[in-house]
Amino acid sequence: MAKSVRPAPGATSRSIGVTAPTVEAGTAPSLTGPDGAGEVPRSSVPVDALVTGLPPRGLGRIPITKVSPVVECGAYPAKAVVGELIPVTARVFREGHDAVAANVVLTSPDGTETSTRMTQVEPWGLDIWEAWVRPDAEGDWTFRVEAWSDPWATWLHNAEAKLPIAQDVPLVCLEVQRVLSRGEAQATQDEAPVDAALLKATAALLIPARDPQELLETLRQSGVRRAMVAHPPRDYVTRTSEFPLRVDRERALFSAWYEFFPRSQGAHQDGDRWVSGTFDSSHERLEAAAAMGFDIVYVPPIHPIGVSHRKGRNNTLTPAPSDPGSPWAIGNADGGHDAINPDLGDMAAFERFVAKAKELGLEVALDFALQASPDHPWVTDHPEWFTTRLDGTIAYAENPPKKYQDIYPVNFDTDPAGIYAESLRLLRFWADKGVTVFRVDNPHTKPVQFWGWAMRKMRESHPHVVFLAEAFTRPEMMHALGKVGFHQSYTYFTWRNTKEELEEYLHELSVDMAPFYRPSFWVNTPDINPAFLQSGLPSAFAIRAVLAATMSPSWGVYSGFELYEHEPLRPGGEEYLNSEKFEYRPRNFQTPGNLSMLIGTLNAIRHRHQALHGLRTLRFHPTNSSELIAFTKVDGDDRVLVVCSLNPHVTVEGEVFLDLAALDLPVEGLIRVADEITGSSFTWGSTGFVRLHPSNPAHVASIGPA
Repeated sequence: MAKSVRPAPGATSRSIGVTAPTVEAGTAPSLTGPDGAGEVPRSSVPVDALVTGLPPRGLGRIPITKVSPVVECGAYPAKAVVGELIPVTARVFREGHDAVAANVVLTSPDGTETSTRMTQVEPWGLDIWEAWVRPDAEGDWTFRVEAWSDPWATWLHNAEAKLPIAQDVPLVCLEVQRVLSRGEAQATQDEAPVDAALLKATAALLIPARDPQELLETLRQSGVRRAMVAHPPRDYVTRTSEFPLRVDRERALFSAWYEFFPRSQGAHQDGDRWVSGTFDSSHERLEAAAAMGFDIVYVPPIHPIGVSHRKGRNNTLTPAPSDPGSPWAIGNADGGHDAINPDLGDMAAFERFVAKAKELGLEVALDFALQASPDHPWVTDHPEWFTTRLDGTIAYAENPPKKYQDIYPVNFDTDPAGIYAESLRLLRFWADKGVTVFRVDNPHTKPVQFWGWAMRKMRESHPHVVFLAEAFTRPEMMHALGKVGFHQSYTYFTWRNTKEELEEYLHELSVDMAPFYRPSFWVNTPDINPAFLQSGLPSAFAIRAVLAATMSPSWGVYSGFELYEHEPLRPGGEEYLNSEKFEYRPRNFQTPGNLSMLIGTLNAIRHRHQALHGLRTLRFHPTNSSELIAFTKVDGDDRVLVVCSLNPHVTVEGEVFLDLAALDLPVEGLIRVADEITGSSFTWGSTGFVRLHPSNPAHVASIGPA
């Protein structure tokens, strides 16, 4: 339940919450009642919620600096999923002119080590070394960078300078014989007898009496070079610390989300009274979500809804008798966070809902909102879990001037041990009911330390569970939530519309934040009716769907988007008119001309192409129009090109300038561009021309040699 204002680029939105006393890690404050008399019982943050043990620092014989991906000096693991390509980079150098080399050693959860040679990348003067690795199993991995002085590369550089001018030929031959002998010994140790024999034979040919140019050609043979790279003699080997890398199941990175309110599915009026939809009447929407190719269905809180200060239609303070209230005002006499709203059915109905989703290949995401209505059992059983104002009242949620009288925020500093334990109990309770994904409401209004602890505990008992952070707030807070364990996070995509904004933001996400932050691009939410969509133009909805589905491995749609719902509550605002948060919204999803077919096509393309399962290989390519954006993603031989209009009102045309070398395609050759939305195909060189009409505002194409 995002309650936010639009963030300017790099700016913030204010979080809902109440001011709490200052508290140091691992302690709880001493609090007094509103009259200053009588202490509230204290408890401490669980000891295992504290993060300790940062790795040692310093430079070795061969300096290795700026290793990535490393999160907070190794205090938290970098993120990856099974099968994902991960770039590991470091700065490696040494004194003088001798050459250096490096590799990455990846250690799996069972202790198996895999070494991958690093290569130096541009700009050369910055000593940047890189290797791409691909972990193949879930669990806690580590990696380290090893660097060494490279006698083979050092000798080859000197020989290429000396032999053409016949300088120091006898000495050069003696030196290379020694280097090749070391390579032979290493190949023997590595159980590579063919390479060992090749290097031994080559050393025997290096006679000073031979023509120096012939000597050089002998050493330039691809087989010799390959063998020496595969079995290098290594001097002064220097190793970094082991850095943590957590590898999750693929759904933690790659997922398409569909959000809907079960109470609206099959809801109808019986006279003046509304009859709620139920879990059982929502099976049709599960089938529709599966038909559109979604992976996850997300439902707002399913718990009993408070009566006190219940909100009416469009967030008014005067509800009608049949108004259902906001699902985020959790708790009444029927129970709290471990109960189900009777209007939706009972626990058996929920389990049938989860079973139906699983049958269709869908996972169920449940909203986890740590807050309470004034009627929640916690309010009477655990008043210490809330903030009491000086006038004796319990503080409700505010984002001045907005007031949320139907919601009490939880104060984590008054009884952290109790709140931690109850929160973990609830997460495990619903995970045991078949919930495999939690969309966490407003995590930025709870202590980051708490989330780190909760994620660790859930990994111990339910390692398959995925958490999405709904936090439209300050960048550092969003970053911190990713670092401590959230698998995915909401983003500023909703407010990034221009070419410059999108390219700048996607570079930040795919490079700077990639070690710790997995973005989820949502085209809309129950709280956010984006300005870009408020024209109601189908082309605007298509553009945002294409961008979200192809730019980010994870994207989300709130139901009604496919029907082009766009009316704002007020001009210039971002709230929906007749918001489903406060009323039943049964819809006719069979309305002609809806966006369901395009959404299904996009999700099918995503599943066909491994390149779209990741973010780290994203590369933008220049165009000669500010209203035309072009980018590629690559995984091995799988290459996807997206060219999209950014103007939903008119036809946009222009040229796209592809960096074919970066795509590992012949620079002077032709490529085949096969549009997987329309089925059209084109032949391009490094430059291609596009004309995108509002009725078809994008190409999503596979590309390769013509």
